[in-house]
Amino acid sequence: MTTTLQSLALDRWTTPETGLVDIPSAVDGRVVARASSAGLDFAAMVRHARDLGGPALRKMSFHRRADMLKALGAYLGERKEMLYALAADTGANRRDNAIDIDGGLVTLAAYASRGRRELPDARFVTEGEAESLSKRGSFVGQHILSPLHGVAIHINAFNFPCWGLLEKLAPALLAGVPVIAKPATATAYVTEALVKLIHQSGLLPAGALQLVCGGLGDLFDHLGGQDVIAFTGSIETSEKLRAHPSIALHSIRFIAERDSLNAAILGSDITPADPEFDLFIREVVREMTAKAGQKCTAIRRVLAPRAQEAAVIEALKAKFAEVRLGDPRHDDKAMGPLVSRDQRDAVRVAIAALSTEAEIVFGNPDSCSGEGIDTEAGAYMSPILLRARDPMQALEVHDTEAFGPVATVLAYDDVDQAIELVRRGEGSLVASLFTNDDGVAEQIALGIAPWHGRLLIVDRDCAAESTGHGAPLPALVHGGPGRAGGGEELGGMRSVAHYMQRTAIQASPRRLAALTGTWSRGAPAPAASVHPFTRNYDELVVGESIETASRPITLADIEHFAHFTGDTFYAHMDEAAAKANPFFPGRVAHGYLILAFAAGLFVDPAPGPLLANYGLDNLRFLKPVSPDDAIRVKLTVKQKSPARRPEYGEVRWDVEVVNQNDEPVARYDLLTMSARAK
Repeated sequence: MTTTLQSLALDRWTTPETGLVDIPSAVDGRVVARASSAGLDFAAMVRHARDLGGPALRKMSFHRRADMLKALGAYLGERKEMLYALAADTGANRRDNAIDIDGGLVTLAAYASRGRRELPDARFVTEGEAESLSKRGSFVGQHILSPLHGVAIHINAFNFPCWGLLEKLAPALLAGVPVIAKPATATAYVTEALVKLIHQSGLLPAGALQLVCGGLGDLFDHLGGQDVIAFTGSIETSEKLRAHPSIALHSIRFIAERDSLNAAILGSDITPADPEFDLFIREVVREMTAKAGQKCTAIRRVLAPRAQEAAVIEALKAKFAEVRLGDPRHDDKAMGPLVSRDQRDAVRVAIAALSTEAEIVFGNPDSCSGEGIDTEAGAYMSPILLRARDPMQALEVHDTEAFGPVATVLAYDDVDQAIELVRRGEGSLVASLFTNDDGVAEQIALGIAPWHGRLLIVDRDCAAESTGHGAPLPALVHGGPGRAGGGEELGGMRSVAHYMQRTAIQASPRRLAALTGTWSRGAPAPAASVHPFTRNYDELVVGESIETASRPITLADIEHFAHFTGDTFYAHMDEAAAKANPFFPGRVAHGYLILAFAAGLFVDPAPGPLLANYGLDNLRFLKPVSPDDAIRVKLTVKQKSPARRPEYGEVRWDVEVVNQNDEPVARYDLLTMSARAK
């Protein structure tokens, strides 16, 4: 029985009755679902997200939203097998679907972890340190990031119906912005099942996620300057959407990830005798055959030194001869079909364009075979390898993306020519370089970096642990310049910032400290009535401080520290040599002696709620300390952050060490864990 896909609008599942479009199985052509967005009230959906979903998310801190993502990932992980069963009809085998389904779950978990680790338990982020804007320090500035009060429109491609939704959803929800997601129709039945699981979990607040199965209707007419559009797909569709009047009128943020003629480059230093040669061949084959080449990161241009062109082609042909076409529902090692026969037709058109300047050296785009499969009802195609006749005169290879198991070999004469050929792609998501020569790596990396969002440099040292050419990672930017769209999805907190507004707050230090919860110099620092190390996390007040007694530092102290630690650097032990140094007036105390003596001045020795010192940040030595100088410490509670476990929290202390003239000699942030009230 064919399924009619539902859309999730206003937190209700709605079933369309008109305008239905058939969605065929990639494997055998039978209709597996029908979709339409007819009847949806897009204006109401936008209002629902803004008025209900946004406020609910913004009431939550980053940590609560991170915990929500973690719980969602766990919930989906227990129910993912139903997604694998559905996804087989998209043409991908289980191994390829793991990239989509488990890859999406990994992305959720990664953002949950980074949200807890890198963001505060607050509803906005302070960015950088406070900037002094006046001579006396009574006027300062601080950048903050706060969630946009709009909706994120996520338009996703057909090749990753799960990961495509989750990799956009995670940073948006972590930022506090609700989402309306529109999957590509060809595989929307998988995305619909995923969103139904998310909805059934009850983990997201009402209005946080809505789903459109079908066209976008007049959705863009209802968007404004607080909204964000994140698009993945073809350059043609991207330009049609970007041309919508609302985008220019309201300066709507438009994040695009689109066509990309990604390159793999065999270094000029590599021959078939080198391990990098085999690594190169293996990666090209993997990227051309994974999901039948239907990946935005797939290798489309294969660059080889002219002397190795024939060897590269023969090695690739040998590997492609081993590739078996098969039904992915029954054979998880065979390469499945393209997503649809229409997509296969589009790939054939692109191959015809490439064939005007390249010859096919492996495969036949119009004919293929496989055991137990219907190559006409299913959208099967064998790997197709082309060779550019004259790479420097070729145009189509740098402009036409055959979104399937297709790539073209281009021979280059020298490194500069390789760089020029790669640049002609006018912007790509990723390029891979296989070399064991530092000079080649540096020249090519610097030569093509401005044209790419990511570069993978593979050699014998990193190959075993490399995640590969085509694997976007949550911690790294996924996007690229120019033709690739100019966007940056993923990339850790960079992607969260896409959904936030950067604002410069200018105020007094006192006002800024009260607003941000972070003390900075110039703000009030009332003296603590008791030593702050004797107070638990919940009792500590941001801004309270102590000033210690002073301690003289003698020449005997310096010499003892030098011999005890083994640090007998001349600036501490040789008066004449120290005076000849432009930074020192003579022998001076070790920086680490100053830190050690400072700790001795402010540490409370008795057992108490302070559990551990786990590091220093932003350490700077500002002025030398000479023998017979005296130091004392000003210790201030700078910031408090809850930890992952409820028994303790992180306290950031501002530490300023001054000499007998009240001149700062060292500054740093001390990080401790302090017990919480039971």
